[in-house]
Amino acid sequence: MGAIRGSATWQLSIDNVAVCGYTLIMGHIGVDRTAGGPRPGSSRRQRFRLGGSTLGLTAVSPADLIQQLERGFSFKTLQALESRSGLAVSRLADIVGIPERTLARRKVSRRLTPEESERLLRISAVFEDAVDLFEGDVAAAVNWLTTPRKALGDRTALAYARTEPGAREVENLIGRLEHGIFT
Repeated sequence: MGAIRGSATWQLSIDNVAVCGYTLIMGHIGVDRTAGGPRPGSSRRQRFRLGGSTLGLTAVSPADLIQQLERGFSFKTLQALESRSGLAVSRLADIVGIPERTLARRKVSRRLTPEESERLLRISAVFEDAVDLFEGDVAAAVNWLTTPRKALGDRTALAYARTEPGAREVENLIGRLEHGIFT
């Protein structure tokens, strides 16, 4: 009987790990986390999101979002993230990898390139995840994102998120923190 009970405990542990993995993967593709309910251990009600809400995007499907990315976002998306995060456009542009003179040209043309748009979407997703981590407290989220973290090699989360693998690692760190795994 002990072997069966031990096996059941082991299976429950595996199921919990699978749920956490699923949760992180769904967050990676822009679905806010668990279908039909809150995250394990969370009393907050979750919503589904496509991503980019802090940019003022109105995409209703992944195909729509991809089309907007391929066209390049409006310069207003950068300004929208500035107003929602409190981070200056120049700082956001630096994080996204847009030099100052190029930023001036983008402001005149009122459009970012598809590559710049994708990097901006990545940063906004990390910002949104941090705001969720701090239960809607934008100031606390920005403080966390702009303070060097030992788990990220003493770099800020925003600096680390400049690359796709770095952004995934920041999202993983946020996921671990949400689940009480302090690293």
